[in-house]
Amino acid sequence: MSEALSIHHDLVGHQFETTVEGHRAYLAYMDLGKQTLDIYRTFVPNALRGRGIAAALTEHALGYAERMGYTVIPSCSYVERYLERRQRHLAKS
Repeated sequence: MSEALSIHHDLVGHQFETTVEGHRAYLAYMDLGKQTLDIYRTFVPNALRGRGIAAALTEHALGYAERMGYTVIPSCSYVERYLERRQRHLAKS
């Protein structure tokens, strides 16, 4: 994604969201208490897919979780794969 995304954290709605070219993409989570977030859905409209938006939303959410001291449960298959790729990348470094 070449342009910087403006990602908004909707604390009440438990989502990280962005709007690009009139299309809304988001990452949804549940706060399970005890410093645990369950990230259960990432959605990017077809018109925006392949541009790194899901990755940007995931990075933003994981950064928030880390800053706040949360453990993350990746119920969303995209986030689960993202974390696996990141672990493999870190292991190679």
